[in-house]
Amino acid sequence: MPQTFATTGAVELAVVERSGFVESRHAGIAIVLAPDGSVAAQLGDPSSLILPRSSLKPLQALACVTAGAALEREQLALSTASHSGTDRHASVVRDILHGAGLAEDALGCPPAWPGDQATRDELVRELGSPERVRMNCSGKHAAMLAATVANGWDTATYLDLNHPLQMHIREVIERLTGEKIAATAIDGCGAPVYAMTLFGLARAIQRIGSSSTSSPFALHRTAGQLVQAVRASPWTIDGPGRPDTIVIERLGVFAKGGAEGVMIMVAPDGTTVALKMLDGSGRAATAVALRLLERAGTLASPDVADAMSRLPLSVLGGGEPVGTIRPAF
Repeated sequence: MPQTFATTGAVELAVVERSGFVESRHAGIAIVLAPDGSVAAQLGDPSSLILPRSSLKPLQALACVTAGAALEREQLALSTASHSGTDRHASVVRDILHGAGLAEDALGCPPAWPGDQATRDELVRELGSPERVRMNCSGKHAAMLAATVANGWDTATYLDLNHPLQMHIREVIERLTGEKIAATAIDGCGAPVYAMTLFGLARAIQRIGSSSTSSPFALHRTAGQLVQAVRASPWTIDGPGRPDTIVIERLGVFAKGGAEGVMIMVAPDGTTVALKMLDGSGRAATAVALRLLERAGTLASPDVADAMSRLPLSVLGGGEPVGTIRPAF
């Protein structure tokens, strides 16, 4: 029997309201860690195993840098991104590859159209086609290749589970989560992704999000540089007008959504949220994470309301807002 995300202990995290009628409900699990790492709140069972999907990228990016990938500023930020494939994003990915002496075809992620609609429309008008550098995980893959080249490892097999880079990434993940990897899967981009408890993911993200660039420990200095790079260039992590970029710009949090309804978020004071939607929908994940940080007293209500107003949470009827997607608490 395949391993599965446990449905026991899930609670209602968000609802979809249309004209005053709740037509859909999103159940899931969530955990809030106080700045000292203690559990401040939990909804459902955070010991459930999950696949963090792209919310794992900060851990993978940190592992790539500690393995030797020479990335700074925008390149470092983009290594942890699920970007929207704009020309600006693609340019940074190409710069990472160029620095490693590699061409775009070295990327192991599949070709894709940009997630950014304006960029996609322009490529269609120019009779373009899907490209690997436009794929939302191309920054992660470029960072993996940069680390591979830095060590003289084989670039053609950098995604293999037993490749030295992937073995190093697993070691870093286990060190940060404080857990042994429970299961291994292949992510949508072709890279390995590892099952862990939601609590383990929250603990790892808090350790990264709370790290200082002046730490006496090299791993934490690098983590501090990564978070600093993301906060300095929020456009890298997602894209203009997209949820992760919006909340980083408006609230100074460190946020990273993942496919199938996963979200991690670290407030400036270190308070951390991790959550997983049972149905795999991420449409309410950012709003739920913000509300949890607000309830923890680490984000001001007016600031949260302002950020929420900029998220795609409106329910439309006849092209006009008639309802909203909102946290259930």
